[in-house]
Amino acid sequence: MTGTELDPSTPVVVGVGQFSERIGEPGYQALSAVDLAARAVRSALRDAGADEGALAGAVDTVAGIRQFENSSPVASAPLGRSDNYPRSVANRVGASPARAVLEVSGGQGPQHLVTELAATIAAGDSEVALAFGSEAISTVQHLASADDKPDFTEHVEASLEDRGFGLQGLITREQLDHGLADVPAQYALFENARRARLKLSREDYATAMGELFAPFTKVAATNPHAAAPIERDARELATPSESNRPVVDPYPRYLVAREKVNQAAAVLVMSVRAAERLGVPRANWVFLHGHADTRERPLFERDDLSRAPAAVLAVEHALRTAGITVADLHCIDLYSCFPIAVFAVCDGLGLATDDPRGLTVTGGLPFFGGPGNNYSMHAIAETVSRLRQRPGGYGLVGANGGMLSKYSVGVYSTTPVNWRADTGAEIQAEIDSWPAPGHAQQADGWATIETYTVKYGRDGKRSAVVIGRLESDGRRFVATDHGGDEELLDRLCTGEPIGTRVYARSFGFGNRVTTTAERMAELFPPRPKALRQRYEFVEVRRDGHVLEITINRPESRNSLHPPANQELDEIFDAYFADDGLWVAILTGAGDKAFSAGNDLMYSASGKQLWVPKNGFAGLTSRRQLHKPVIAAVNGFAMGGGLEIALACHLVVADETAQFALSEVRVGLIAGAGGLIRLPRTVPPKVANEMILTGKRISAQQAQQWGLVNRVVEQGAALRAARELAGEILAGSPTSVRASLQVMEQTQGIPDVVDAVTHPTGALDDLLVSEDTIEGITAFAQKRPPVWRNR
Repeated sequence: MTGTELDPSTPVVVGVGQFSERIGEPGYQALSAVDLAARAVRSALRDAGADEGALAGAVDTVAGIRQFENSSPVASAPLGRSDNYPRSVANRVGASPARAVLEVSGGQGPQHLVTELAATIAAGDSEVALAFGSEAISTVQHLASADDKPDFTEHVEASLEDRGFGLQGLITREQLDHGLADVPAQYALFENARRARLKLSREDYATAMGELFAPFTKVAATNPHAAAPIERDARELATPSESNRPVVDPYPRYLVAREKVNQAAAVLVMSVRAAERLGVPRANWVFLHGHADTRERPLFERDDLSRAPAAVLAVEHALRTAGITVADLHCIDLYSCFPIAVFAVCDGLGLATDDPRGLTVTGGLPFFGGPGNNYSMHAIAETVSRLRQRPGGYGLVGANGGMLSKYSVGVYSTTPVNWRADTGAEIQAEIDSWPAPGHAQQADGWATIETYTVKYGRDGKRSAVVIGRLESDGRRFVATDHGGDEELLDRLCTGEPIGTRVYARSFGFGNRVTTTAERMAELFPPRPKALRQRYEFVEVRRDGHVLEITINRPESRNSLHPPANQELDEIFDAYFADDGLWVAILTGAGDKAFSAGNDLMYSASGKQLWVPKNGFAGLTSRRQLHKPVIAAVNGFAMGGGLEIALACHLVVADETAQFALSEVRVGLIAGAGGLIRLPRTVPPKVANEMILTGKRISAQQAQQWGLVNRVVEQGAALRAARELAGEILAGSPTSVRASLQVMEQTQGIPDVVDAVTHPTGALDDLLVSEDTIEGITAFAQKRPPVWRNR
């Protein structure tokens, strides 16, 4: 194809640039992420071979890759950062683009952006676009505690298309609760699953990982931008040592992506029309011949954790679009944060891991460096440079994000070609249709280990993460060890643990596994269902058949943290198991609050905020509340406090009480039952307003709408609850329990007759109870009944 045959809107990569600096080396300037990126962009503009000022002035779109310090809601920027990173960089180089984009998190971002910008240019919606990214992690960590530390804060008043973190579906509360927040542990699960599938010993697999990455170190050693330009052999990479400490099984430090870097890269893309107008030499043009973007199923929905089929499909589709095969490639760069990211793609393609062309053009993330989400921008820059030196050759860049979750591929060549639009929707539909194993959030019973990892702290302490399958139904679950369970840890660290049996048990704080049921009982002794003499955060008072329970954290408005929740769960276990207790009253200490809900300050301190399996306060998820619970609301019942009240059978409130589901005002939802119970208790429109705005309502309004049974004068809620309890005690406790049982069993039956005729054993049991006989006898004898509760 000649130049005249090209569609003028065809996108071409015309300039690439990189910049880096290392602490302690000559010329180190302690540049910010913005300044690093600006240096890379200037390099890309120079690389295009035309007037730099004219090129910068022609840029209509800039797209930036997020830094790690802006890649999650909990990330921080110790030295400050720009609030409009793309435009801060554009301002440095004299560009005034109409559009600025900040891409989602993930290593797929660079290739995805280049593909997207090329498509936008082909559609005529852009002419000249810049994609760039940078990280100054090494500098930030180096200077964060310095007395004269710099301030990298910038404010830019201009438009920004901020696409958000893009973490939906990549990380869940369940994963966080089970120690799967750190990336090495996530990838180690896949790595160990692959080792077991191949039936390799630990030693043989370690050798294979070292042999895979040893050639990468050779490339890094000659790359002037590499963070660790040191050639190492396979044995050194795979053998733990003082400098190569174990991080997680099976990774020592040398096999893990290196994030402490100061690196930046940029890619300049424009239409053929613009390239000709701006005088970019044709020798600099590189075309995107094939491309693909796929997304893998969520972790628990993947059939085989040892493979990455969505990534393989992406590469195959990109090659097919380009009209070539793997054999036609001149150079290859496969994302290499960990060995499995390379192995899995090679497995699927039938590509030898020692292919003489090599599998990296940079040196790979552990050796060249892993600059946050931006690594593959460097891979694209290196690929473009190599292809210009070998006109007509093809290069492939595979970019990975998440937990082998998102994969973007580009196939490049200097050979001219018109734009080929994306046709990958059918591939993604195929991926989404793949069957998924069942998933158990709460795992109890015997199970088989599917994969695992052991994490090693710098202090030598070990902890484990296990993915298992329940023997009862095959559902997959995640679990951890109970801290210090050496018996399990030794099992995981010797021989082949995958395929062996473990015993699982679920708790409010997550699933735990160990070697046997007996060992589980040792680690978690059965909790006696009896009241203790003393609790730290709750007071209990037994008055005949009534149990009074007082949340005793007035300094925090009786908000609940895990220890308080655990005590309440234990107390309610004892209440429901004690035949001598017929009614419970729950209230809060002081006169300010019944409960302000979850103790968010506890969570803000970095501690895990969990609730028992029976729910908030041991009530909101309890399946059977077969004896009455009365809430005596004195003051605020906010958020989780209202959810507790909603879970109770009866509510008494003093006249100053206020009720609200205030979670939306702190970025949460009423997930402990408020979203379910409130619309079933008050009129739907009232519930909608309370839930969606966090609106507070008074005790009088709450009574009007059926949320509260009785409103009493200030300070009298507990006394009124005791009176209500007395009225309940006048009836048969057996009848009360049976009534609650029937109401619970028929709650979801819409047809009244169906509900009335619904079979239940409660009435049969009641008819032969001593209380029924006593009640009828006492009525006939015209005397008060003496209830026996049986």
